[in-house]
Amino acid sequence: MGDTVGGKDDRHRLPWSESPALSFRVVAECGRARSSRMTLPHCTCHTPMFMPVGTQGTVKGLTSQQLRDVDCHVILGNTYHLENRPGSELVDSMGGLHSFVDWDRGMLTDSGGFQMVSLLHLADITEQGVTFQSPTDGHTMLLTPEHSIAVQNRLGADIIMALDDVVPSTAADPARFEEATHRTTRWIDRCIAAHSRPHEQSLFPIVQGGLDPRLRDISMKGLIERNAPGYAIGGLAGGEDKSSFIRVVAQCTAGLPANKPRYVMGIGYPLDIILCSALGADMYDSVYPTRTARFGVALVPEGVLKVKQSCYAKDFRPLQEGCPCMVCTKYTRAYLHPLVSRNISFASNLLTYHNVAFMQRLTKEIRAAIEDGTFPDYVRDAVARHYPNPETIPEWVKLGCDLAGIPL
Repeated sequence: MGDTVGGKDDRHRLPWSESPALSFRVVAECGRARSSRMTLPHCTCHTPMFMPVGTQGTVKGLTSQQLRDVDCHVILGNTYHLENRPGSELVDSMGGLHSFVDWDRGMLTDSGGFQMVSLLHLADITEQGVTFQSPTDGHTMLLTPEHSIAVQNRLGADIIMALDDVVPSTAADPARFEEATHRTTRWIDRCIAAHSRPHEQSLFPIVQGGLDPRLRDISMKGLIERNAPGYAIGGLAGGEDKSSFIRVVAQCTAGLPANKPRYVMGIGYPLDIILCSALGADMYDSVYPTRTARFGVALVPEGVLKVKQSCYAKDFRPLQEGCPCMVCTKYTRAYLHPLVSRNISFASNLLTYHNVAFMQRLTKEIRAAIEDGTFPDYVRDAVARHYPNPETIPEWVKLGCDLAGIPL
């Protein structure tokens, strides 16, 4: 796929790779978990990292400066929606997505493939590509691998995603999973051929195969042969049981190259991120932290805090004790409770700020625990906070810890 080189660092025996628009270096390992530095054209990111989703180029409720304040390294844009409105040609004419949204750090755009699931009732999938009917004005768009890459080249994100054939993980159609797995591999070659900016943008293929280990192995083998700068694990977080989810992540992180970043798509629950990091994953994205904030829910180390509940009406503590974010240092639960209860937009903005700050602090803690060799204790402490009674720990959590070599 290009000039990617790398292997084991002779001094530290840690994996690294250099690609035209991305360098990746593992700086510490603890079991299967690793802390790394990934240098993109616009910034150097520390992984594991969580990437907030800005579907139309903006994270709802936050300014670009606020995203910098909470130390976000990369934000996402959605290719399908950005091409629908305002259009990639307009964005390109204004200097690309970074200039368009006033963001000087990393950006990643998805391929539009996920809309095969989220807009399935409006999509028709063939070998040529996917034909969507716009949910806003009804016009149709044919999204081919070539078109997806052309749009993403115009948008100008640091990392762009290959168009893949996505099947809902809960679908009961083995033949459809088989078809999608092989089509995804065929489409990556069309994406590579169409990619006009390989020295400025890194193209990641996406491993598919549903919950079938055989298909996942087939997908990984085919995509690894293309020698990409990094790899994504797709087709999860779609309602499958959590044990199956954990097994797929464990299989793929073990099978993908150690010297390339591994991106588990659509993952935003804090405990999921901790366990996926324990299994060797590096990058995550989800609308969960920002969307749940708009429903009046704050993320805390023990799980969630539902600010609408009446018990917080006279609670003068911050959302999270000890949290250094702007919201927790300035506002109380008692202040936020009536605002959330009345659906005041300012409250949604504040909760969004806290939740994004929480996720950035979470991944910073993960990196620090890996680097100082205390990550197994960190995982055990996180599980204990979520499940104070050991008898209530779900089987999927036990499985994830077991596969990561972390006894509870």
